[in-house]
Amino acid sequence: MDSPVEDELLRANLGFYDAIGAGDIETMDALWANTAPVACVHPGWPALHGRHEVMSSWRSILLGPAPPKILCVSPHASALGDVGYVVCREQLDDQTLVATNLFVREQNLWLIAHHHAGPLADWNVSEPQSTLVN
Repeated sequence: MDSPVEDELLRANLGFYDAIGAGDIETMDALWANTAPVACVHPGWPALHGRHEVMSSWRSILLGPAPPKILCVSPHASALGDVGYVVCREQLDDQTLVATNLFVREQNLWLIAHHHAGPLADWNVSEPQSTLVN
C-alpha cells in the first residue's frame, strides 16, 4: 500500500502522462519545476538541460504531426523528503520503454525536474501492479 506522499507522486505522474496523451503543452509546461534545475532524456535524444531547452522539446513532440500515445504501466513511487521519483514502463504502439520521472516539491506541489525514458529489453520479471484510485 502506498503512503499519502507516494499517492501524491503517482497523481503528479498521471498528470504528466495525461498531458502527453492530450497533446496539452500548457499543462505540460505547468507540470515542470520553475526553481529547481530541470533535465530530460527522450529516447534516442541527447540530454537536454534547462527549462527552455526541455520545454522546447515538449513543444516539438506534443505539437508535431504525430504526438505520441503513451500508456504508463506499473508506476512505483518513492519519496525522499521534498524529492520523489516514479519508475514505470511506457507502452507505445509496438515498443516498451522504461522511464524515471523525478519530482521536486515547489510551493507544495510535486513538479517534474527530470524525465528519462529509454528502451527496455524483453524481460520477464513479474512486477507488482500499483493502482491509483481517483
